[in-house]
Amino acid sequence: MDQFTRSILLMFVLLNPFILSVYLIDVIRDLTFPILARHLIRAAIVSLVAFWTFAILGDAVFEDVLQLRFPSFLIFGGVTFLIIGIRLILGGGPPMEGLRPDSAGISGAIAMPLMIGPGTISASVVTGSRLPQGQAILSILIAVVAMTVSILVFKMVHDYVRDRNEPLVHKYLEVAGRMTTLFTGSFAIEKNMNGLQGWLQIFATT
Repeated sequence: MDQFTRSILLMFVLLNPFILSVYLIDVIRDLTFPILARHLIRAAIVSLVAFWTFAILGDAVFEDVLQLRFPSFLIFGGVTFLIIGIRLILGGGPPMEGLRPDSAGISGAIAMPLMIGPGTISASVVTGSRLPQGQAILSILIAVVAMTVSILVFKMVHDYVRDRNEPLVHKYLEVAGRMTTLFTGSFAIEKNMNGLQGWLQIFATT
């Protein structure tokens, strides 16, 4: 598999529309399709700007602007995902369950932290380092568009199925929630290991 395809899959997996559909179930259920589409597109645009910035500038954003080292960011992101995973295992529910359709700034709440997070930002940096700038930008665009379309398709399926078999919707959410726990916990450990490996490399060169 070439680096371009790998980069698309990496970003799409981290954006994971199946997990997002669980987090956004309140707005998916209660908003009409046009309104939900408008909020998702706005969130996607905000996310794209952030992802492209990190893909183009790379580690310089952390070291020169934010004055921190990238491994520290990976470790913090891993700890954050680990807390979310533990909460899901203990039955705490999705971290955005308090988001309601009548909340102000839905687009911003969807963009961060659901789309823009430690995982997707680190993936943007990796994508920018492994691909030419134009291909990096295009790969991120494809992943974000695919994620947005997937959630909108889920919205259409949800509305169709809910009117006919609401228990099926609840069953999907239960299964997706369990998958979320496995993915989130595993990803957290991976980010922590990558961050620790980065720090060991820094110590070895000093």
